[in-house]
Amino acid sequence: MKLEFSAGGIVYKKQNDRLFILVSQHSQHHGWVFPKGIIGDKEKEESKETTALREVKEETGIEGKILKPIKPVEYWYMMEGDPSTGSGRERVKKTVYYFLMEYIGGSIEDHDNEMENVEWLPMDAVEARLTYKADKEAWQEALNLIK
Repeated sequence: MKLEFSAGGIVYKKQNDRLFILVSQHSQHHGWVFPKGIIGDKEKEESKETTALREVKEETGIEGKILKPIKPVEYWYMMEGDPSTGSGRERVKKTVYYFLMEYIGGSIEDHDNEMENVEWLPMDAVEARLTYKADKEAWQEALNLIK
């Protein structure tokens, strides 16, 4: 068993007295998710907050400002083995530290290749669009903080 820690953001913006939430569609598994990435994969001592801000910017083109942490979500997945080394599949327990963020700039047109689509959705459309249970749990937590 391997442990993995990621950080990301649930970003909102206000437009015409309505709130919109940033969601993205992953290029590999095509699931709709909130942007996140592995803590320390770019800088050894990177904080959760710095990772979350960086990943939101890289994956979606959006700059956010952290308002509050959201209760972490945990889930298990199977990491595929490396055929070149003969290593098999491995079970991974992942913990994701999400932060509620407010939009401060950037454009979803500037998202990276890790995401095939990035959209701003009205709040009432977010849960139906999200693919995974962990993201839906994080969304419910964020929704309570937004209200």
